[in-house]
Amino acid sequence: MSGAELAETAAGLYARGWLEGTAGNLSVRLPGDRALITASGVSKGKITAADVVEVGIADSRPVREGAPRPSAETTIHTALYRLSPGSHAVVHAHPPYATAIAILSARRGAGTVTFTDLEIIKGLGLTDPSKVVVPVFENHAHVPAIADDVTERLTADAPPVMLIGNHGATTWGPTLDIARNRMECLEALCQLTLLVDRTIP
Repeated sequence: MSGAELAETAAGLYARGWLEGTAGNLSVRLPGDRALITASGVSKGKITAADVVEVGIADSRPVREGAPRPSAETTIHTALYRLSPGSHAVVHAHPPYATAIAILSARRGAGTVTFTDLEIIKGLGLTDPSKVVVPVFENHAHVPAIADDVTERLTADAPPVMLIGNHGATTWGPTLDIARNRMECLEALCQLTLLVDRTIP
């Protein structure tokens, strides 16, 4: 996976309005316990291969001196790579309906959101596609605290999607395409729920 492919996927999500301003970040796992992640403070609509940073999965730090500053959410990405060895890509974005559900969940203090009997659940690659319980994590200004919560709460059988209260959504998978597709599926689940029920499950 090259920086150009990462930039192309990021640009596509930006075009959908899911990576507003300089928000959001994408990464892919590299050989040797490393990952390639989008740099901080760069519009995903203008990102290029030069705007990605190689970091260590163990410590979330840039591998090369003088590299651009990696995304603020790097610690979340690396935590997911450590928890899910089969995952090779992570996408964090702010799709509007998923973010709305994350906000509503935070307001009511919910730790999970449950979706049932919706066809699009199949797109998450679960053993049982009839139901998915999506974890909702508390947002923290100090992002490593979110990563700590993820490390503490996520289990081996957790779905490859999560919400961060008052913030956005994160998905992961064996390829960048699959991680992106799962973001699209999560957004569809949240959109359908709000359009039909106007409540959160």
